[in-house]
Amino acid sequence: MPKSKREKKVSLTQTRKKGLEFKQKIIEDVRDCVDKYARIFTFSVQNMRNVQLKTIRQDWKHGRFFFGKNSLMAVAVGKTESDEYKDNLRFLAQQLKGQTGLLFTNETKKNVLKYFDEFRVPDFARSGNQATQTVILEKGPIPDLSHAMEPQLRQLGLPTSLQRGVITLLRDFTVCEAGQTITPEQSRILKLFGHMMVDFHVTIEGMWS
Repeated sequence: MPKSKREKKVSLTQTRKKGLEFKQKIIEDVRDCVDKYARIFTFSVQNMRNVQLKTIRQDWKHGRFFFGKNSLMAVAVGKTESDEYKDNLRFLAQQLKGQTGLLFTNETKKNVLKYFDEFRVPDFARSGNQATQTVILEKGPIPDLSHAMEPQLRQLGLPTSLQRGVITLLRDFTVCEAGQTITPEQSRILKLFGHMMVDFHVTIEGMWS
C-alpha cells in the first residue's frame, strides 16, 4: 500500500541547507559580476511592473541585473570598509533600500543614463498611488462599455442606470482629485475609462567603476 503524502516528512535541516546554498549562490554571482564588468549602477524602480522590467532585462542582456534581494546584494558588495569586496563598494550597499537593484555592464555611463532617461511607459494607477490630476466623468451615455457592466459600475459608486440598453451616467462624477491617495475602487474606475496616471521608469541612483 503506497504511503500517504500526508505522512511524508520534510527535513528542516535539508530545507535550511538549500536556503543557505541559494543565498550563497547569489553572493557569489554578484561578486563574479563585480570582477567581470567595468561598471555597476544602482537603480530604483518607480511604479513597478514585471512586464516592463522584463523588457529592460532583455534590452540589457549583455549585462546582468540583480533585483529584489537587497540584503544579499549588500552582503555581497560589503556594507563596511572592512568587509567591502572592492574599494568603495560599501557606498553602493547603502543605496540598496526599497525597490532597488544593481546593473552590471560594460556600457558607458552616458549610454546607461540616456537609455533610462528615455524609458518611460505610461500605465494605470494602482491603489495607494497618488492621483496626479482630477478626473471628472461627465453625465450622459457611456456607449463604449457593455450594458452588462452597469451593476459593476454601481457597485463602484457610479450613479448609473440603463437607458435603452446603454449605460448612462446620471450626473457628473468626480473619480479622484489631484493629490489624493487612490483607493481600489478609484483604480478600477480609472482603468475602465482609460485614464493613465503613472509611468513605469527606472532611476539611476549611483555608479561604481
